[in-house]
Amino acid sequence: MIHTVKIDDKTPTGKRLIDELRKHRKIVEFENPAETGVIPEGYVTSEEFRETVKENLRKKFDHDGNL
Repeated sequence: MIHTVKIDDKTPTGKRLIDELRKHRKIVEFENPAETGVIPEGYVTSEEFRETVKENLRKKFDHDGNL
């Protein structure tokens, strides 16, 4: 059975747990996007976010007639 667990690595206990889990690489797999480079579905880059915001603002200004 595979378990998905969220651990807050900003706490001493969280850091300790992660350090302990890292000792067992044969049976523990980490899926941290910052480490693996694999971006979860639904995430966007900062550039994609900016472009979406700009486009939405343009549409809003065009609709309302304000600049």
